[in-house]
Amino acid sequence: MPGRRILIGAASTLALLLAWELVSRTGIVSPRFLPAPSTVLGTLWAMITGRDLLYHAGVSTLRVWTAFLIAVAMAVPLGILMGSLRWLGEALEPIVDFIRYLPVPALVPLAIIWFGVGEVTKIFLLWLGVFFQLLLLVADDVRRVPQEYHETAMTLGAPGWRRLTDVSLPAMLPTLVDNMRITLGWCWTYLVIAEIVAADSGLGFVIWQARRFFQTAEVMAGVVTIGIIGLATDQLLRAAHRRRFRYLTR
Repeated sequence: MPGRRILIGAASTLALLLAWELVSRTGIVSPRFLPAPSTVLGTLWAMITGRDLLYHAGVSTLRVWTAFLIAVAMAVPLGILMGSLRWLGEALEPIVDFIRYLPVPALVPLAIIWFGVGEVTKIFLLWLGVFFQLLLLVADDVRRVPQEYHETAMTLGAPGWRRLTDVSLPAMLPTLVDNMRITLGWCWTYLVIAEIVAADSGLGFVIWQARRFFQTAEVMAGVVTIGIIGLATDQLLRAAHRRRFRYLTR
């Protein structure tokens, strides 16, 4: 039941916040290192009203979505081809596997050498955290389409490209959309790394600046902002997925 899930989620969140407040207020952990939720909330409001936090959140959201949509536009068609053409998958997967295990922070110096310290570098680092992961997920989605579907289409005389567009894509679409939702979350996890590269805006910049001056409450307010945006986006995409693919819940 949706109502039951919401109630359980709200109760567990409230319990966690109360425990956090208690730990901070009683001095079990110094508030300098772990400010109470009430302190973080007050700091968050002060940053919204007096520190342009919403502007920085908008900049970060634009960067994340730009990098994510570029990754999707590249990974989906290439992943479909990798999953459909065995020789292409065998040729590209070792390369993709090698690159996707490289830590993105280690590639920051190379990104600066290649693209400088402008906006392109930030988009590239965010794209890097999504593209290769999504590429393999898409290829696997194509391979999971039952062979019987293709055999039926072949019996009806469908050419190869029609089997791809009319059989593989509709069959894999629910999983594809879900994988896109998950990889969008991964893109947000690379935000701070991308925005410490000569940035003067964005939530990563705000967090990094606060860290320099040991302003823990502001650091946590920035982190909470990222979490709120991510949670809201994820829930909206989940709802859209359930609405679009209602037949999966029957």
